[in-house]
Amino acid sequence: MASSPGSNASLSCEKTILSESSQAKKSQYSEEETFYMNCRAAYLAVFNSSLENIKSKEQLCLVLQQAGRNPSQKTVNQYWTPQTTTLNFDDFCNILKKEKPATKTELLKAFLKVDTNNDGYILHTELHKILTMRGEKMTAEEVNAITKLADVNSNGKLDYNKFCKLYMTTNEQCRKTALEKLEVDSRLRRQQFGSQVETSSERATSPTSKPSSRTTRKTDHKPAPKRGDNRTSSRPSSAQSCKASVSSTIGMGTSSNTNSELIEPNTVKDWQCAQSKGCFFLEEDGEIITHKYRLYLPQRSTIYITIKPLNLSQLEGKASPWLSVDTALYVLKENESQENLQLVSFTEAQNKEMFMWKGELGSGIYWLIPFTTGCKLKKIKKHITGEAKLVYRDGDGELALTKEFKAALSDIFEMIDLDGNGLLSLEEYNFFELRTSGEKCDEEAWAVCKENFDTKKNELTRQGFMDLNLMEANDREGDPSDLWVTLLSLGYNKALEMTEACPFVIDIYAEKCKPRIKAVYLEAGSRQLNRAICKSVVNKGDAKVLDSGGSIIVYTYKSDTRITSVIENKSENKVIIHVNNEQSKNCVNNRGLNIFAVEVAPKSMMVCQHVMPLKEQEEWIYNCVHSLVP
Repeated sequence: MASSPGSNASLSCEKTILSESSQAKKSQYSEEETFYMNCRAAYLAVFNSSLENIKSKEQLCLVLQQAGRNPSQKTVNQYWTPQTTTLNFDDFCNILKKEKPATKTELLKAFLKVDTNNDGYILHTELHKILTMRGEKMTAEEVNAITKLADVNSNGKLDYNKFCKLYMTTNEQCRKTALEKLEVDSRLRRQQFGSQVETSSERATSPTSKPSSRTTRKTDHKPAPKRGDNRTSSRPSSAQSCKASVSSTIGMGTSSNTNSELIEPNTVKDWQCAQSKGCFFLEEDGEIITHKYRLYLPQRSTIYITIKPLNLSQLEGKASPWLSVDTALYVLKENESQENLQLVSFTEAQNKEMFMWKGELGSGIYWLIPFTTGCKLKKIKKHITGEAKLVYRDGDGELALTKEFKAALSDIFEMIDLDGNGLLSLEEYNFFELRTSGEKCDEEAWAVCKENFDTKKNELTRQGFMDLNLMEANDREGDPSDLWVTLLSLGYNKALEMTEACPFVIDIYAEKCKPRIKAVYLEAGSRQLNRAICKSVVNKGDAKVLDSGGSIIVYTYKSDTRITSVIENKSENKVIIHVNNEQSKNCVNNRGLNIFAVEVAPKSMMVCQHVMPLKEQEEWIYNCVHSLVP
């Protein structure tokens, strides 16, 4: 049926309105993206990562100034109350939304109201009176800072036209400097909207171990960012502002933590077994340090590998938070060198807290790399009323270890006794020393240690380890400072609870030969681990093409307890991917942010995020939109 002229005019009008609305939205989202880029630039001009928290009024004031604001003390006090302990990046963005930068016109209007002579000048005495007694009052120090500016003051008067110009120029320069720093520093550019630095699986350089010395650790333990905060992010939703997007929705039931295809442990009871313990340690910046192992198999054999959190004896009534931390083990085959490692498999099957893998391996050297997502092992805020007592003086005035500290030391001994023989070898003790002091104990020092403390078969006994710590307390005349350095570096808090570490145990069963496992390194996640995770997700996950050319692919791997996404960039140019998890339910991810963005280098792939259920006994829904930022 032909349409009437009137209906055509109406349709044309509607199209015009829709087009204008679309343009307005496009402009709005462009402004929003620019706003968050400026937020990030200002934040990273002050902090190393947008996962760091603002920990003081002074830091809040400084980061606001970097964003082109010039807050008064009253403004700062509005956001930093006596109850405030930290503010995160989202809080900072919300503050900037409320505290708009003053325009030059607004400033001039304010000065004109008090310029009674209308000559462009205000007497210092009048300025001091107005700023310290009216409206949002400034301090005398703040006013004096203005009157000392030589470029805008002369003969006891303020040239407020010059002052407004200087004010606007200074604010703009702060903003530009922050953005320039962001552009120049490739490390900061990779920290998109609070995401941690993620290295390309193909181009990353292998990081070195980062043990800290005892002297450093004494001042290292400050409030750290809370990475599991699931509140709604203040960042823009991505879909409308990006070229293309793909959505993945996965409904998950409650975690049963069992897999019917697993072999029962009693089927391998007659196999030869090797065991080693280890630990995940959480650093101040959220990075996870762990042991790495070399496995030697003298001949081809069927192998059964398990990894699980180590169940240490705890004080009655105290929970063991690390027992709920997820663990996995990646098996890599060494070919020509340690740099040339090939992924064999990983412990995908699960039975309660244990993860396992069964398969056939040929003779040779393999590397076992423990892995945890960071969803469960993370910085947490906990108010501790009082510091646990470590030592006391007995009836004779002699120093002694408290019962609670002895229990903690016994657990630490169990954790660092990697081969589980009830003794500490020099090699095992040195992993402990590297973690707590950053230095190894040489043969000469070890000989002195054996002379002074209880040993057996040239190895330190549990009692010897206790006496060693008692000697340290005596050397400090009862001052527990160095003892706390040790405890904090091993993941304990001031209530003697291990909250920032997860000890684990690895068992290797071989049907036809005697496996040998040895801890070799204590370091952060390596290039090999990143590559192994990416390859496992690509091999087992679902793939979705993000762009029309098919060069940007999002892979999503799902198990009963974990979802991992990997982004591959086959193009010649870097890309920025916006990630939105706001519609997910009962989920926690390793980044601690519902919305973030990541930069993927050309011809590379990287882990985007790991997601797990927040409450394992409840259903969870993974709903993620990956969008290509233009």
